Amino acid sequence: MPDALEFEQPLLELESRIAALQAEEGSPKVRDEIAKLEERLQRQRQKTFASLTAWQRTQLARHPKRPHTRDFIRVLFEDFVELHGDRLYGDDAAVVGGLARFEGQGVVLIGHQKGRDTREKIARNFGMPHPEGYRKALRLMQLAEKFGKPVVAFIDTPGAYPGIGAEERGQAEAIARNLREMAALQTPIIAVVTGEGGSGGALAIGMGNRVLMLEYAIYSVISPEGCAAILWGDATKAPEAAESMKITAPDLLRLGVIDAIVPEPLGGAHRDWDAAAGLLRAALRDHLGDLAAKSREALVAERYEKFRKLGAYEEASTPRAPAS
Repeated sequence: MPDALEFEQPLLELESRIAALQAEEGSPKVRDEIAKLEERLQRQRQKTFASLTAWQRTQLARHPKRPHTRDFIRVLFEDFVELHGDRLYGDDAAVVGGLARFEGQGVVLIGHQKGRDTREKIARNFGMPHPEGYRKALRLMQLAEKFGKPVVAFIDTPGAYPGIGAEERGQAEAIARNLREMAALQTPIIAVVTGEGGSGGALAIGMGNRVLMLEYAIYSVISPEGCAAILWGDATKAPEAAESMKITAPDLLRLGVIDAIVPEPLGGAHRDWDAAAGLLRAALRDHLGDLAAKSREALVAERYEKFRKLGAYEEASTPRAPAS
């Protein structure tokens, strides 16, 4: 398989052997050998993906063949009409969004888009939005609120773009404004971390009533490489940083940061886009149905409480001075 990761190499070798045998004459002996190898491959694949490290999950989340926002839109939604621009500066190709239907229900879609080949990656700025991307997203969320449509946001970004132009145009303010407005948005919001969920660049469209996460996605305040560079002055210690940061879906579900894990096909979403989309479709159907029954006031109150409860801390009482 193209772009196989290092830990997938033993699986790739078995797949190659099976493919070579399938190209031969189909004698009973060859068919028996293929069956044995396929059974062995299945066992090996289950064993490998049942014990992935945080760094291996990070590699899967960044896999070049992993489905992106536009891929999920094409498979999951109908009648998609993309809307462009923030009505202030311009259009940011790192954020896509527009109107669509999900199983007959009107929705507003927003998501990061990384790109596939070199030309598209540059055009999409590798999925790192400028301020106008977040302002476009906010414009679409306000449109959803105006017409009573739920928002579905797909998160897949290394983070907001830290360039000079982005800072000059108010990157921090754009992210902060989105957080403030999403906290009070009177319509359902479902956020799905499909690949990388990087820092405020992810959270700026991720403040949902429900936050879902694909099985092999990651979500963190900084990349493992960035964390390693800060803590140890050595970005090559990223695997150790990934383990410490608790960035995987099981860790974040246990900590209450996300609400549910969406399973992926064995081997990852990049191996079977349709199967991955089918599993996500079932999750979206359930959560959209649940949120549809709630009032606007309940949606805002629940979202507020959800994010206020994140984290753990202790309050230590200040000892009183002895009476004089």
